[in-house]
Amino acid sequence: MAKTRVTMKVNGAEVEGLVEPRTLLVHFIRENLQLTGTHVGCETTHCGACTVDLDGMSVKSCTVFAVQADGSEITTIEGMANPDGSLSALQEGFRMMHGLQCGFCTPGMIMRAHRLLQENSSPTEQEIRIGMSGNLCRCTGYQNIVRAIQYAAAKLNNVEFKEAAE
Repeated sequence: MAKTRVTMKVNGAEVEGLVEPRTLLVHFIRENLQLTGTHVGCETTHCGACTVDLDGMSVKSCTVFAVQADGSEITTIEGMANPDGSLSALQEGFRMMHGLQCGFCTPGMIMRAHRLLQENSSPTEQEIRIGMSGNLCRCTGYQNIVRAIQYAAAKLNNVEFKEAAE
């Protein structure tokens, strides 16, 4: 099968590669770029483990062909840390609020939460739950994921994080 050259900016770096037209973006990211933090889950858009930020939108990279992302700007979980290498507010929130258990869904959760906070810097608990509804977790029961996002929102807004009484 003929291959097509694609170029894109991934985590701030220009990258290029040759791909078959049927190559999914998730496979290009993992196999061609060796960025294995983006997980392959269901490959049917249901789980969200493969979520990345593509041109300012959350996308499930198992439903986008690499050729469709040609010329795009992509952020993966590997691009989420602060420039000095310290954890981003979301990564810190997931750590501090125990927003992960097995960790399989965590990269996709963090990437979706990143875009959610870009769209709404002070979401309510209900807005977080709705905004994250396309990403599934089999372990946590979601409460700590919601708390992690609330923690990050507070930190990004320079306000004290106050946990709601349970």
